[in-house]
Amino acid sequence: MNWKPTLLALAASIGLASAQQSVSFSDPATGINYEGYITTTSAGGYAFGMALPLNPTHEFIGHIEGPLTGWSGVSLGGSMTNSLLVVAWANGNEVMHSFRMTSSYVDPPLYSGNASATTMYSAFNSTHFTWTFRCQNCVSWGDGYGFDPTSDFTVLGWAVSSDAPTDVTDSTSDIPYHDAGMGQYGQVLSSAKFSQYETWINAAGTTGTPTTTTTAVPTSTTTTTSIPSSTQVLGTYDYIVVGGGAGGIVAADRLSETGASVLLIERGPPATYKWGGRIMPSWLQGRGLTRFDVPGLCNEIWVDSAGIACPDYDHMAGCVLGGGTAVNAGMFFVPQDRDWDYNWPSGWQSGDMKDSTRAMFSRIPGTDTPSMDGKRYLQEVYQVVGGAVKNAGWTELTTGINNNANSKCKTFGHSPFMYSNGERGGPLATYLSTASARSNFKLQMNTMVRRIIRSGGTASGVEVYATNTTGVTGIYNLKPNGKLILSAGTWGTAKILFRSGIGPPDMLQIVQNSALDGPTMIDSSQWILSPVGYNVVDHTNTDLVFSHPAIVDYDFYGAYTSPVAADANLYLNSRAGVFSSAAPGIPLVLYDQVNGTDGILRQLQWTARSEGSVGEKGTTLVTVSQYLGTGSQSRGRIVIKSNLDMTVGASPYALGGADKAAIVSGVSNMLRAVQGFTYNGTAITVLQPPAGQTAQQYVDAYVQDRGTNHWLGSARLGIDDGTKTGGTSGSVVDLNTKVYGTANIFVVDGSIFPGLPATNPSAPILVAAEHAIKRILALAPTTSTPPRAQTTITTVTGPSSSPVAHYSQCGGLYYTGSTICASPYKCKVLNAYYSQCL
Repeated sequence: MNWKPTLLALAASIGLASAQQSVSFSDPATGINYEGYITTTSAGGYAFGMALPLNPTHEFIGHIEGPLTGWSGVSLGGSMTNSLLVVAWANGNEVMHSFRMTSSYVDPPLYSGNASATTMYSAFNSTHFTWTFRCQNCVSWGDGYGFDPTSDFTVLGWAVSSDAPTDVTDSTSDIPYHDAGMGQYGQVLSSAKFSQYETWINAAGTTGTPTTTTTAVPTSTTTTTSIPSSTQVLGTYDYIVVGGGAGGIVAADRLSETGASVLLIERGPPATYKWGGRIMPSWLQGRGLTRFDVPGLCNEIWVDSAGIACPDYDHMAGCVLGGGTAVNAGMFFVPQDRDWDYNWPSGWQSGDMKDSTRAMFSRIPGTDTPSMDGKRYLQEVYQVVGGAVKNAGWTELTTGINNNANSKCKTFGHSPFMYSNGERGGPLATYLSTASARSNFKLQMNTMVRRIIRSGGTASGVEVYATNTTGVTGIYNLKPNGKLILSAGTWGTAKILFRSGIGPPDMLQIVQNSALDGPTMIDSSQWILSPVGYNVVDHTNTDLVFSHPAIVDYDFYGAYTSPVAADANLYLNSRAGVFSSAAPGIPLVLYDQVNGTDGILRQLQWTARSEGSVGEKGTTLVTVSQYLGTGSQSRGRIVIKSNLDMTVGASPYALGGADKAAIVSGVSNMLRAVQGFTYNGTAITVLQPPAGQTAQQYVDAYVQDRGTNHWLGSARLGIDDGTKTGGTSGSVVDLNTKVYGTANIFVVDGSIFPGLPATNPSAPILVAAEHAIKRILALAPTTSTPPRAQTTITTVTGPSSSPVAHYSQCGGLYYTGSTICASPYKCKVLNAYYSQCL
């Protein structure tokens, strides 16, 4: 196979189309036609092609081309988890291969099923290998996983590593992380079906029994063949809140303030130590800390997510108590006014949100100096890149980004975080602490909500099942006039609604036809057709990579098991140093805005971190990531599969039009700011885009993973009732976050967002949750509970003398509780509204 004349020439002719959707091509060495994916600008050059029989069954012809160094692979399910993975690499003049499968983001073990690959052809040149193979029993892999080869479309994934397996001669060797590139694309299956299929198979002599198979070893999947069920009533509550993430924790706390009985259900286990989490490296043992408590260990989620990531989503998400706020980098921004005024309807505009914003930030103030010694660490990125943009005329927000929330045009400053006292704080340390101190609040972890029990539009409870031995299986009921709050996030809330007969007709039919839910699904006469899953957004990410000798790439990954002793001791003894802030060193945030070609102003956030990306490796690198935010018009869709896993049905990323033009303009602005700037006598080197490539060419060819995992919008809030459109357009919830077509089902999480904020969404979600609960409580009260206490100034007759626990509130305006902290904690003033036991 001659690499350059075939695929490089072809890629030049098809342009960006190859980046996100499959293209047709032919291998001149074999005459086989394919539908597949090609990149020549990333990962050192990679291609995958698929050819199906005209009447597809269980097999296909596959074609992988990848660099001689490292390994190349394809995910036949699109995602890394719960997908059949085919990996291949060069061993001299032989192509080695194996099938893998994993239920979490770890080194995938060998697949235990009966898939097999028979080599048809292989070839090598000075840079790449080619492997053409017959893949049998490769379109499904048990428990409902797989793709339908008779359909017109599916989603596939690709990955390339520059590092080789541990032993290239052994097909069972461990494979290293795909550091050279990865992504997903839409595979058009209707264009991959060929009448010559049998001719190609016969010509290669691969008819009959395969001669090459993988070694089968036990592995696990995450979707059970049956779901435990029970009619046992586990309890009855005024409010049931489903999902212990940002929205659910705020909802449960604020609702429990009223004296009503509140149940908070979390499908996953605890993460932080306070709530029972115990996952930690050896150097944290006996210290009352887990890896989630320590900000500098947040990147470990990408190394080991077993039991943490949601196994039924095809994107990384935290299925633990705290959700994303337990596993993310903790970046924490006051929303700008335009985030509300541009995206949200009346009642949710910036003027409406001021009280909710103040209320949330009085509980979680955030800080841009998280180290308890008052120092900032790993500031080389700030000095180099910040110095460059300042030299170019950008404004440094020296009084803090959160004190200048509306300054979002060519500005920069130190990133704020939700950390408190050198540890991960956020809603787990504040809202959940106060809720858990109330006798009318109950937290149930390790318990999955299967669906809502409802008659017509009125929910009477939820059906749940245990996800491990500490969970419960049965039914939780609502009291008369009780309310159900869905806070399972953009993915989880959509899934629960689908399984409860609320959503677009095509999604409900999939659930109805599923082996797991079909036999017991609510009757179609009671379906509520709603556009759940549409309007999904995520910040479109575009990475630039620079190099400068002043940059220091701190080894946070290695520090998980072998930290620098001085750094570990400084953190353990003083909650100070590099571990008190997020890995991999995110000191710098920058903002820009672009007047779109369609007249809409689009805003861009850049975050800078000391590590490589886009295939660049080294110890002096900085990646500057652009997020396309407020003003973006791109929308996608998430869907449910026949095995009830969730996946992307339509990409939400800016692939064209004015959104793409804004990305290009932003890249141009950043390159102009940094190119030619010298720091300590040495100029910044721009590695990506490569020399000679314009911003337009770079964005046109960019095929890295475009997502940021800031998924929002699957249950959009608005005044246009989506049940009146047949469930394919419009809004899912009304201005009070009540699901249209229902009487007592509400949504309080990131799924209600009509559009993207300019920043990372954790803080905006918490603010929206505060506001949503105010609106819910302003509705007709739950008759079985006392009225909610008014938020007016009350006369304090004297605080209680009972000590309050670690992280609990112990003072502040309007606070009437105890000011005494349990030993050894002290009541520390965080602001005028909130003091906390720390």
